[in-house]
Amino acid sequence: MRSSRALLMLLGLFTASPLSAQTIDYEFVDLNADRIHDGGERSLPARWHTEDLAALPAGVATYGPFRVLDAQRAALVDVTDASTPAQFAAMLRDHPGIAEIEMVDCPGTEDDLANLRLGRMIRDRGIATHVPAGGSVRSGGVELFLAGARRYADPGAEFAVHSWQDDTGLEPDDYSQDDPENRRYLDYYRQMGMSPIEAEAFYAMTNSVPFESAKWFGTGVMGLWVNLDRAPAGNVAMQARTSLTLTLASSNGPRL
Repeated sequence: MRSSRALLMLLGLFTASPLSAQTIDYEFVDLNADRIHDGGERSLPARWHTEDLAALPAGVATYGPFRVLDAQRAALVDVTDASTPAQFAAMLRDHPGIAEIEMVDCPGTEDDLANLRLGRMIRDRGIATHVPAGGSVRSGGVELFLAGARRYADPGAEFAVHSWQDDTGLEPDDYSQDDPENRRYLDYYRQMGMSPIEAEAFYAMTNSVPFESAKWFGTGVMGLWVNLDRAPAGNVAMQARTSLTLTLASSNGPRL
């Protein structure tokens, strides 16, 4: 994930700053990346990997990294890029009833600006985000999880964050706290419902490890940073997602 820095402590976290300005080309975390664990949670192996998902049926339809599961749900199973906002818009045009995104294997993004735009689209449409047990949400995928109008994360879900790096090798602390490169993330977190202090603290946490590594944690730690919703008792749609990736329909829908 990406993020800037602000001197701040919450749950014992810290930060920094300097100055400049470039573009961030890509941000994602490989499942084999160095694991720095938070909250005492040990290795949280993802149940589903992108290569495994590639062998699954295409679902009702495929739009870039999204697979439509049914009239109300789509799964996110890959890296996002510059094309993803348009693919997402096309998916909602064709399937306007989608109300939830199942975040199965979300390594991050190849285009941060497009990824933040996608997050705002998710929030504007009031769509919920859900990480099932064994789901893996990393780097820029975390921004998309935060975009959910309601956020669900099952026990056994995993998250990974790290500082971003731009095309010249600079990271958040190489820019001033008020530089646009850092402000865009703080502004985004506030738009996703965080207070200014919460946004700065969360951003500081994501930048507490360098770009080459990652801080891994589970649902319990994520719940300390943001409010997680509980699935309503008896909600069939919620209960049915336990084996979500294995429920992908086998029709050959349009691939955009």
